[in-house]
Amino acid sequence: VQLQASGGGLVQAGGSLRLSCVASGRSLISYAMGWFRQAPGKEREFVASISWRNSNAYYADSVKGRFTISRDNAKNTVYLQMNVLKPEDGAVYYCNAHRGVMDYWGKGTLVTVSS
Repeated sequence: VQLQASGGGLVQAGGSLRLSCVASGRSLISYAMGWFRQAPGKEREFVASISWRNSNAYYADSVKGRFTISRDNAKNTVYLQMNVLKPEDGAVYYCNAHRGVMDYWGKGTLVTVSS
């Protein structure tokens, strides 16, 4: 599975961005999908995930109410809608596909939030 994330960029605080992650090589219909982020000098942290079975979504407390994760299985794509962005949301965002012992990561997309 290859994951390609896109949609990052520079945005002012309070603004919005929508990240996309397209998978190739295999259908992701049975995979849980997630977004993680890593800011300079910090550990990679969980942002959001969505189950494959019923699209239940889970969020880090820091983004709850501002970010929305969704998936389109027909397009093999997962999205992260980010609203009311804060400077502390700035990081490289990574897409993840997980199923049992299988774990795939894409190259990240950089999000920069100016104050």
